Amino acid sequence: MTTPATSKPAAPAQGTPPLPLTDTVLEALAITKRGVDELLIESEFAQKLARSEKSGTPLRIKLGLDPTAPDLHLGHTVVLNKMRQLQDLGHQVIFLIGDFTSMIGDPSGRNVTRPPLTKEQIEVNAMTYFKQASLVLDPSRTEIRYNSEWCDPLGARGMIQLSSRYTVARMMERDDFTKRFKSGTPISIHEFLYPLMQGYDSVALKADLELGGTDQKFNLLVGRELQKDYGQEQQCILTMPLLEGLDGVDKMSKSKNNYIGITEPANTMFAKLMSISDVMMWRYFELLSFRSIADIAALKAEIDGGRTPRDAKVALGQEIVTRFHSAQAADDALADFVNRSAGGIPDDAPEMTVDGAPMGIAHLLKKTGLCASTSEAMRMVEQGGVRIDSAVVSDKALKIEAGSFVLQVGRRKFARVTFTA
Repeated sequence: MTTPATSKPAAPAQGTPPLPLTDTVLEALAITKRGVDELLIESEFAQKLARSEKSGTPLRIKLGLDPTAPDLHLGHTVVLNKMRQLQDLGHQVIFLIGDFTSMIGDPSGRNVTRPPLTKEQIEVNAMTYFKQASLVLDPSRTEIRYNSEWCDPLGARGMIQLSSRYTVARMMERDDFTKRFKSGTPISIHEFLYPLMQGYDSVALKADLELGGTDQKFNLLVGRELQKDYGQEQQCILTMPLLEGLDGVDKMSKSKNNYIGITEPANTMFAKLMSISDVMMWRYFELLSFRSIADIAALKAEIDGGRTPRDAKVALGQEIVTRFHSAQAADDALADFVNRSAGGIPDDAPEMTVDGAPMGIAHLLKKTGLCASTSEAMRMVEQGGVRIDSAVVSDKALKIEAGSFVLQVGRRKFARVTFTA
């Protein structure tokens, strides 16, 4: 198998005295560690920063993402934010699109074999991935790579040689593999290839640091070990926590409907951010805000001193909306939120004509699309979350007659309805 030709200085000789850590290096280390779950190995990374400062050579920092879905939410941006911070420190960030590994399917955290994506699905998803990531990263300073560049040329011989560099026993150290094996749940051979191929990406790119979520730790460590096997200086690894969703419990996920999409309308994005709890707000500041640690600490001190938490939440909401839309959109979103909070109807509320009067409230809510099902509509009525022309609906059996009115579900869903027989 041919080792990728990308050049990089060899690892420092054993016994080389460590470089002193300047104030600049210590500051960079503090920025790197902000909000992280783990930085392994911190002393090694500090020396990488020191050598980078001394030589003027930026570190190569890798983030690999498989385009398994075309849209990103704020949970995905936690690690992208860290990449941007490192980019702003002057290092070379590499946005790696796993077009090859997507066809294997990452088994991380899975208790069943994950079906691989087709080449066509991958191409469609990859088209929007970097465009959305560029809302966080500076695209002019980002190296974009596809791991098919070095994975496709391996061929059968190269894949067998790569597989010989890692043992089954080491692979079974993965918690999810161990659980599946003990429970008798099938593990396909190709799933063992995923961490190997992700690790080989680090060899190909000569990565100094690889980022990922906490669920990626095993795969990142495989890259570190393969680099050692190839005679390279080992990468450090940095894992970021998984951001909780709007419910404050489960990680942000579209399947759990607790997410904030980065391409959602500004008003929706702002309103969702305003709905998080006052406690969870600081978690979002830590992982999503570009404000300095000192600025956030000062703001928290003001809140602890009696300032209303709503002010901090507004500041967070406007920062995030500005990043993904514009400052004007953030101002408009705040005005819209204030209007809604006062019982006003948003200007962008959809207008629709619906027939079938008279009709039960639950069926009408489903027909207008304000609720996904009649059972959800019933729950919303029970919780006092349904209004007609600002009046709360409390009767689940209410029949709605023909007419024109504004339907509201929760704080954010509105519709101007013309209801006919």
